[in-house]
Amino acid sequence: MLTLVIGGAASGKSEYAESLVLRSTLPRYYLATMQVWDAECAARVEKHRRMRAAKQFETVECPLHLDAVHLPARGTALLEDLGNLTANELYDPAGAGPQTAQAILSGLDAVYAQCETLIVVSNEVFSGGADYAGDTDRYLLALAQVNNALAARADAVVRVVCGIPVYYKGVEK
Repeated sequence: MLTLVIGGAASGKSEYAESLVLRSTLPRYYLATMQVWDAECAARVEKHRRMRAAKQFETVECPLHLDAVHLPARGTALLEDLGNLTANELYDPAGAGPQTAQAILSGLDAVYAQCETLIVVSNEVFSGGADYAGDTDRYLLALAQVNNALAARADAVVRVVCGIPVYYKGVEK
């Protein structure tokens, strides 16, 4: 099963996605997309690793090149999140650059082929305004392309608002 969980900042989307994983089969993988830039980021990553380990997650770091991820066994994977992955692929010199959306979608296909269940967390786009500075439009367009294509492929699409899941496609399991 492929599920896309979207929502705004602090909407509860991550907690909801994690609750879906905790209902699923073992093994549980947490595909972490955050780039570690400094000691503060490293401390945050370590704190989250400990929290996830207590819930029987194995963390797989994948800030770039999702297609290179190899899961040791079939199970349930939670990718957190597409916003980070899109920024990393778009702006990191080692990333996919102009091919970001296609690279991420190919990577998602590769990961999903290794899972029983894949749950992907993403940010809402184009609901917070229309006038963005700098290169933000390019980022938002790439993320929207990924969100739209993934929503079309997904078995379930759920938007979380104030911690409340609203299903646009599929049903809550």
